[in-house]
Amino acid sequence: MNLPEMMWTRAPKQFEIKDDEIVMKTEPNTDLWQRTYYGFRNDNAPVLQMTTSEKYFSFTVKTQFDSKRRFDQCGIAMYLDSDNWLKASIEYENDKFQRLGSVATNHGYSDWATTDIDASIKTMWYRFSRRESDYCIECSYDGVNFKQMRICHMWEGAGEITFGVYACSPEQSSFEARFTELSLGECKWLAHE
Repeated sequence: MNLPEMMWTRAPKQFEIKDDEIVMKTEPNTDLWQRTYYGFRNDNAPVLQMTTSEKYFSFTVKTQFDSKRRFDQCGIAMYLDSDNWLKASIEYENDKFQRLGSVATNHGYSDWATTDIDASIKTMWYRFSRRESDYCIECSYDGVNFKQMRICHMWEGAGEITFGVYACSPEQSSFEARFTELSLGECKWLAHE
């Protein structure tokens, strides 16, 4: 992958992109969320993405983070526009647990599916796979054994898409997020027989 060719949607003030690593520092009051349950809308998190029309592929990345404030998050995203996007990350909750989860936002409404994990976990791999307008997100603690987090359909995800990595701090916080071992290749999400 050619990391310097990736493009920002809302670049953070502090970031560094090398040949094999992306580092960004989050800014306070940044997030991605639309309407559902809370009623508010927040569309200001930085996302570093690439563009493709390829209908079948898998994108994998290792994330490392030192989040320490409620809702701090670091992970992967497919950001199409403010009303249509998909993300997966770990959101910090407190010093005991955090939430490993994903959000699919279709036509301006977000959902949130999570499972609680230990707060000491500061590394996670994600694999984002596409089969036309359907998507699969998986996670891994070791970069080898991946487990399914979500399968979903994106109503505006059939044509050219943009996808990559993101990090944000919805409250008064800031932390460093590191992305390494980025790879893009054939679709590892096999057709259902």
